[in-house]
Amino acid sequence: MHKFKKFSLFLVCFMIVLGTSLMFVGCGNNDKNKIRLNEVTHSIFYAPLYVALNLDYFKDEGLNVTLESTSGSDSSMTTLISGSADIILAGPEQVVYAEEVKDKPMVFGQLTQKDGSFIVGREQNDNFTLNDLKGKTIIGGRQGGMPAMTLQYVIEKAGLTIGTNASKGEVNLRTDVAFANIGSEFITSGNEYCSLFEPTATNLQKAGNGYVLKAVGDLSGYIPYTCFIARESYLKKNAEQSEKFLKAVYRGYQYISTQSHKDSAKVLQKSFAGMTLEELEIAVSQYLSIDAWCSNPVMTETSFNNLLNVLNNASKDKYTPKYENIVNTTIANKIVNK
Repeated sequence: MHKFKKFSLFLVCFMIVLGTSLMFVGCGNNDKNKIRLNEVTHSIFYAPLYVALNLDYFKDEGLNVTLESTSGSDSSMTTLISGSADIILAGPEQVVYAEEVKDKPMVFGQLTQKDGSFIVGREQNDNFTLNDLKGKTIIGGRQGGMPAMTLQYVIEKAGLTIGTNASKGEVNLRTDVAFANIGSEFITSGNEYCSLFEPTATNLQKAGNGYVLKAVGDLSGYIPYTCFIARESYLKKNAEQSEKFLKAVYRGYQYISTQSHKDSAKVLQKSFAGMTLEELEIAVSQYLSIDAWCSNPVMTETSFNNLLNVLNNASKDKYTPKYENIVNTTIANKIVNK
């Protein structure tokens, strides 16, 4: 499946580059202080980034950052390889898949360090364990996505078997539901469990449709979940701008980790007009409680190896890239050592 994903990614990128090369000759991003940022999705899970945007931390660094969203890490990687974005915020697994690209994408900073989803069940259970999933169904998101792969990893690591034979205690992990539809599918399907990000998980509980039971991140441990990625050539030519970019995001984390949840929520409201102040406070509180955001933007080799464990557990293909071929720690190290 991942081989197909890699082939599809390269094919799409080739077609985009081929189709736009004549149209945009000489029209690249010539302003070094302008950074075209693409995010895998627009989510409160990336709160430190939005704090940096809304408090003008990027402007303080002399940067003009424009933000666009896609739907899926593979789409974000396509925008990077095609030259439509300078930096992307996406899952680092995409860098592993794109290792063979000539101007290879590199992780140069990490934003989230845990899975951001929560297991939701139909019944309240203060003593929930993964054994409660035996013989039950849990909706885990789309196949090949990090939420589904991480959930599979923690279930199998707990000694459980994924399958559809409930009489044998197998856990039916559904990976046929789009990320945005998991909550509604849980409500209407009758399935016993699902995994949801905040504030959707808490909102579903408040509406009486389920109970938040356990953070997947507490079960999986530290995994580099979403990172800032740029092409190798970009990082070489724009090292100073990349450092300033990461410094601004780092300031965003420092703000959200030291200020009240309400103050952080007020800052974030500009980026989430459809969410109430209470919803934003809940999300900030929940993600701080599970240590979801990186206090240090350097992706460690240990964390990288944990990512490979998740990928290799979910795939027939075995990925064995070298840490130094995937991660550039120079820029992030400058931030934390100043």
